[in-house]
Amino acid sequence: MTLSKVKWKNIDDYINSHPKNIQVILNKLRETIKKAAPEAEETISYSMPAFKLHGMLVYFAMHTSHVGFYPEPSGIEAFKKEISAYEWAKGSVKFPIDKPLPLDLISKIVKFRMKENLQRAATKVKK
Repeated sequence: MTLSKVKWKNIDDYINSHPKNIQVILNKLRETIKKAAPEAEETISYSMPAFKLHGMLVYFAMHTSHVGFYPEPSGIEAFKKEISAYEWAKGSVKFPIDKPLPLDLISKIVKFRMKENLQRAATKVKK
């Protein structure tokens, strides 16, 4: 069974299923997200670690040669200049595992997404 078909119980299970050197990378990413959005809830969605706060904030997943980071299309659009050094698409960016993660950038993106979700939630409450 491929890893994408596994039904993870939680993010710990997901991270612990990888080799130790990859666990270090994934744990750094997880801690960066948690620090940027301490109120966010950890979950597994689409077989990937994810964080949500008034809706989904970000997802991440380990691939063969990169970590996929999925901050929704708005998170990519807002940081196009900063992510231009990486391969990216409408809702994702690929961080190569042979280079350090851009933790400051990841933190900024998470904070942006959190602000976006909180504003959307506040608008819904007003209606």
